[in-house]
Amino acid sequence: MKKLAALLASSLLAIILAAFCMPVWAQSGGKLSGKITDQKTGEALIGATVTIEGSTRGAATNVNGEYVINDVPAGTQSILVKYIGYQNKQVSEIQIKAGQVTVLNIVLNEAATQQLAAVTVKATFRQESVNSLYAKQKNNAAITDGITAETIRRSPDRSASDVLRRVSGATVQDNKFVVVRGLSDRYNTAQLDGSSLPSTEPNRKAFSFDIVPSNLIDNLVINKTALPNLPGDFAGGAVQINTKDIPDENFATISAGLGYNTNTTFKNFQSGYRNTLDYLGFDNGSRALPSGFPTTNRINSGTLTQDQQTAALRSLNPNYRVYNSNAFANQNYQVSIGRVKDIGKNGNRFGAIVALTYRNTLQTIPDLNIDYHVYEYTDQKYRFSTSIGALANFAYSFGKNKITFKNIYNRNFDDQYLYRVGLDRSTGYLNRYTAFDLIEKGLFKTTLQGDHSLGEKGAKLTWVGSYSNITNNQPDQRKANYALTGSAYEATIGTLGKQNARYFSDLNENVVNGGVDYSAPVTMFKEKGIFKAGLASSYRDRSFSPRFIGPVLNTSAPLDVRLLPLDRIFLRSVINQNYYNLQDITLADDPYTAHSYTNAGYAMLDNKLSGKLRLVWGLRVEKFDLDLTTAGGKKATLNNFDFLPSANATYAVTPKANFRLSYSRTVARPELRELALSTYFDYELIATVQGNPDLKRTQIQNFDLRYEFYPAAGQIMSVSAFYKNFKNAIESYFDDKLSTPNITYFNSQQANNYGLEFEFRKNLDFITSKLKNTTLYTNIALIKSTVKDPRLDLSEPDGKRPMVGQAPYVINGGLLQTFDNNKFSINLLYNRVGPRIFRAGGTVFPSVYENARDVLDLQLGYRVFKNKGEFKLNCSDLFNQNTLFYFKEGKPTYSLSEGSTYNKYRLGSSFTLSYTHSFR
Repeated sequence: MKKLAALLASSLLAIILAAFCMPVWAQSGGKLSGKITDQKTGEALIGATVTIEGSTRGAATNVNGEYVINDVPAGTQSILVKYIGYQNKQVSEIQIKAGQVTVLNIVLNEAATQQLAAVTVKATFRQESVNSLYAKQKNNAAITDGITAETIRRSPDRSASDVLRRVSGATVQDNKFVVVRGLSDRYNTAQLDGSSLPSTEPNRKAFSFDIVPSNLIDNLVINKTALPNLPGDFAGGAVQINTKDIPDENFATISAGLGYNTNTTFKNFQSGYRNTLDYLGFDNGSRALPSGFPTTNRINSGTLTQDQQTAALRSLNPNYRVYNSNAFANQNYQVSIGRVKDIGKNGNRFGAIVALTYRNTLQTIPDLNIDYHVYEYTDQKYRFSTSIGALANFAYSFGKNKITFKNIYNRNFDDQYLYRVGLDRSTGYLNRYTAFDLIEKGLFKTTLQGDHSLGEKGAKLTWVGSYSNITNNQPDQRKANYALTGSAYEATIGTLGKQNARYFSDLNENVVNGGVDYSAPVTMFKEKGIFKAGLASSYRDRSFSPRFIGPVLNTSAPLDVRLLPLDRIFLRSVINQNYYNLQDITLADDPYTAHSYTNAGYAMLDNKLSGKLRLVWGLRVEKFDLDLTTAGGKKATLNNFDFLPSANATYAVTPKANFRLSYSRTVARPELRELALSTYFDYELIATVQGNPDLKRTQIQNFDLRYEFYPAAGQIMSVSAFYKNFKNAIESYFDDKLSTPNITYFNSQQANNYGLEFEFRKNLDFITSKLKNTTLYTNIALIKSTVKDPRLDLSEPDGKRPMVGQAPYVINGGLLQTFDNNKFSINLLYNRVGPRIFRAGGTVFPSVYENARDVLDLQLGYRVFKNKGEFKLNCSDLFNQNTLFYFKEGKPTYSLSEGSTYNKYRLGSSFTLSYTHSFR
């Protein structure tokens, strides 16, 4: 680990030096690049020719429809675009600047007759830029919503989870888990650069989107309806994140920022011990369970002598001291370099993008309130977080082929200290509870992809292979409690429980994906279409190894040992007195291993049934096999064969408007953790989480309607309606038959989810010309869901309730204003999520809801040094309203009062000033 951290640090320094030392060459000519696509389908046109009029300079498009023309004379130019079977197009008024890249995307129309093919359509640079943007907006085969890199850059968003808040119908829980159309994270899937991502969490099915830095994203799209060439295991949305490969031109960018949080910065900050490597995202090994530590079986066999138990306890880190410091400003740094090299005179290109990102933040959550059941607590939480990210993407485009090699690595280091005081009414004691908790999460993913044009008719073959490694480790989570007995607080170390044990866990998962896709043009009903087919396979392998261990005071110890303060009670000098016995309360079914195979094949047709009607339809078949085995021998298996048809119809009402109709069948499979009997005590929720090996997959029927209108390029007005029916929906709930909070999972008998979505993005120049640089955008979702199951008769008044994670409404809004030729910008962003169910009720505890809150963000940007530099002031969560989780009363037999507090806290408002400079 030390070597890896040192390597990352030296690499960051080398890239920074390279960025500053980079030479800039003066050039007499410029470069013209872009992409050529079909006007009606959006498909790339391979082999189209682009020539500069009045010269011999030109280029042909590659397998992705991309072209590049080098050494174009500076000044105003015109080009001519030709492709067999399509109308020629002449584009004029193209301004070429020396040493710069001009990007021009072009759309071509089919020629219905040979005579029409000879006609040359004329357009200006501005007109064609608008046409291509229109085509891109309208030509998605499915109902989608997305965010581009430019939009991301104009928001305060720092990670993919922040970006997702801006997408219509999407919300984010815990600042990292996405909810789409009111469906919790377990009903959504994630893809990075074309291949699926596994769950990053040991105790839920969810991908932690906060580990992907926003500045590495080329675009982010949520597919809300299924297509045969997409994985079939989602119902809410398939989130696709694409990172950048070949840049348009050479660049180097460096960014630095400092942040202030109203709860934390320049105030007292408490924590456990800190190591230098913590600032690079790595533990130095001092928190690890020592090698050679006695196994669970050996400890529980009773064969360890007192000296052996003492020696084992002495090998653990004894540092329970609480350190006080003055919280420094939050920091974020990013360096990225892009290089592109033209090889030969045939348009071959090699490109590379390398980026490093570093963030270090301190977060204090004061006076977190818990008041329900027998608990009456106030928590103080302090979190030290380091995040490092690295991206290295390489691509080579030659002839009608392209090979890409994309790599991303991200590591999150979250070290939390919690101090809890309050009353446990079940014992009658006032408590002082302490928890030190480090979570290390890592993601490494490498993807190799090839795109190849076959023959002269536009057939295309794409193959992809990827490997991912996910780690999630908790080294030495230490929890201890002192209870007021008489006039003094005594350590409750007479017995060992999961609430006062030392916990170590290691989760490691490997995922291998592979696939091949073939597409070819076809003619049906005298209209051109596209046939696509493909095969895909995915293998997952996970191991999870937890340990619950700790010292228990033996009968020979004097009573005053219990009175020792926390920073002394577990010192080696005390342990050496043989006052403690070693105990291990790890259950036989806590560790587990699992593997799964998913094999899929699909075939689909993209038909233009007429000049206005398009139908994308087909069938996906998936075979899923899963085996999970705990160390105690308990098994969970799944063996499913699913036929997943889908159809997406698009009718072009006008050149600026579409009407869409969609149907699909999808599934949602249990996550490995949801099947495992492994138990984990969540001290923050004061509850135990346990899986259910009898879970079944969920089968979902999806129906969608949408009308979309594009009044101008980059602007949209749309309304959508959707309905989903679930069989065996998987949900989490309180299994509280013994009156204690135990969180587990079950299949509800039937559920449905339906709603409306409205989206509006419009320039306000229709009000007055003075508002031509003002853009208003908003999206609103109104959602309702109902779960029916005989078991709910015990917990709900009428046996019905909303689905877990579903909010009745979601509102996103924003106002963007630019001044002084886009040098100065103001972006105001608003988000509100209606009260949503967080955890389903059981027989004692009613359902937990997360209350609605208003979130207002603001960004001010100012460009300097001829637009090469930019200052940005990001202001997040300006209202700083309470985050509140509360119990909503159901049946009158509940012992909890209406509105009992599960969690209540404020995160504070944040202000970050950053500067970004580009070297070109």
